Amino acid sequence: MSHDATNWAIKQRGLKPAVKIVLWNLCDRFHPDHGCFPSQETLSDDCEMPRSTLNVYLNELENIGLIRREQRRERGSKRQESTRYRFAFEDGFERKTCEKPSPETGHGNDEAESRNQGEPCPENGESRVQNLDSNPVKEPVIEPVRERERERDDEDRKKIERDFWGLVKDWPGFAGMPKEPAKAPFMRLTADERRMAIERFPAWIAMLKAQKKSHVPAPSTYLQQRLFLDVPDRAADPAAPQLHNAFSKPWMALWLSELCKPMATAFPAPSGFQRMEMRDAERAKAIELERRTKYGWPKAAGMAAEPRPATVPSRIAALAEGFERAHRDSDRYWQWCEMHRRLGLPWFADTGHEWFFFPAGDPESAMANFRAAINEGRDDDAQH
Repeated sequence: MSHDATNWAIKQRGLKPAVKIVLWNLCDRFHPDHGCFPSQETLSDDCEMPRSTLNVYLNELENIGLIRREQRRERGSKRQESTRYRFAFEDGFERKTCEKPSPETGHGNDEAESRNQGEPCPENGESRVQNLDSNPVKEPVIEPVRERERERDDEDRKKIERDFWGLVKDWPGFAGMPKEPAKAPFMRLTADERRMAIERFPAWIAMLKAQKKSHVPAPSTYLQQRLFLDVPDRAADPAAPQLHNAFSKPWMALWLSELCKPMATAFPAPSGFQRMEMRDAERAKAIELERRTKYGWPKAAGMAAEPRPATVPSRIAALAEGFERAHRDSDRYWQWCEMHRRLGLPWFADTGHEWFFFPAGDPESAMANFRAAINEGRDDDAQH
């Protein structure tokens, strides 16, 4: 992957979103020293679109002068190799004007290269131009693929998709970039590989920083090349902090642990309107409670306002084992909500999420016991 190439793709204006996805994935396959020549199958898989649609968008990119496709053939056999893609930012780039790619494959000309009627190459079959998307011939099923399909059938697809988006949502350096192309590689991983990809991600990022890497590879590269396997086993130790989805038991324990910390004291000054309202004693009390909720525990307030996956220390995750589930329409949920509002503690934005986890018992007693467990753990850490 070339970070400069993908940045160039992002900056191209006036493209349809799907066309831009094709351009970005092409650039993601570009190597500054070796060029770019993914197969049609690979590119179709990266973009998650049929090859017939893909070739329409490749034609558009070539017609507007952003790319140029060049055929390559093996020496001797003349067998066609994967097309090389050249980009407008490369030195010596020449816009293609005289040749027209085949509408069925997007490779080569749709006009004969010779005035003589060509004979099919015995090594290539009847024709080198073949629309594989509509090919009725069924290839034999490979057993490992069948096994992976069975394994995926045993899982909840929606959960897998939630795990995927939890992993890629805040990918470093890819804010605003399309991440949908990485979903197919994630779905093709085994259950253990998906777990490792998620659990080892924080350690992988730390490893890149330690190696002083200039950029973070794309999500699709991380998953297709299984870069999470590069993380040393010690970094993936179960005792190390792990990434957990928002609203999971460990995530809720992390959120509550932030509320167990002392309240911040450096609040912004009240606005002029607030100062005017605070002349009334009751309004003053309500405004102070609002400011306490907003500024008293900034990390907890941020987690509640924009829930997203977070790295949870193993010690805090262990405290969540006894948490009990509560639906947002249950009395238990609203008991916790009422306690937080009464004490001026942050509470969750209405995101439509339905299930939450809290310590067992009534909210006041449960929070007191949880705070004691947190403080006990901190004391143990200080002694060591």
